[in-house]
Amino acid sequence: MTLYTAPAAAAQATQWRRLLSAGAAEVKPATIRKWASRGHLAPVGLDEHDRPLYALTDLAAAELATRGRALRLVGYSATAPD
Repeated sequence: MTLYTAPAAAAQATQWRRLLSAGAAEVKPATIRKWASRGHLAPVGLDEHDRPLYALTDLAAAELATRGRALRLVGYSATAPD
């Protein structure tokens, strides 16, 4: 299982978001920590510096749970115009 620190998790989530937003959306390490504090993302362990580590599947679920609002904030509509 691949585990990610907050900065690495942010980079991965940014790749996903940019695919959907034509490069407009970014996820920062502070966002990952906020997802964890709000219960969207639970750490699965600690690294050698006692920083939380997150599983890829949990990261994907948290990104999906927060995606709609985040993309709206950068002006991207997830639905096609009528």
